[in-house]
Amino acid sequence: MKKTPLLNAAISQVIASMGHGDTLVIGDAGLPAPAGVPVIDLALTQGIPGFMDTLKTILAELQVEHHVLAQELAQRSPALAAQIGALGLPGTQLVPHEEFKQRTRQARAFIRTGECTPYANIILSSGVVF
Repeated sequence: MKKTPLLNAAISQVIASMGHGDTLVIGDAGLPAPAGVPVIDLALTQGIPGFMDTLKTILAELQVEHHVLAQELAQRSPALAAQIGALGLPGTQLVPHEEFKQRTRQARAFIRTGECTPYANIILSSGVVF
């Protein structure tokens, strides 16, 4: 049995296969999944699982070099923006939401949560542990 908190086999497999600079999207229930990008759909109902629980669990296993957020997050969902900021993730990039959606097309995988908070989406770029 794994020692890290991440138990989802599909997510573990994606993270294990990622190389330096590959990206992983964690999206809310409404973010459109780009065609051709594998989707790991965790959504059960509104709010379950939540964005922050999903993000924190993935961060226990993924080395992050930088991350991308929509510029609109801070204005539309300031409490969530503060929670993400408190994690101390490296290399914050803020882009307009339309550009954010375009960037999801290059992701290794798209993880859909049940989150219904506006702009509760992040792109994580993998780093190296050495």
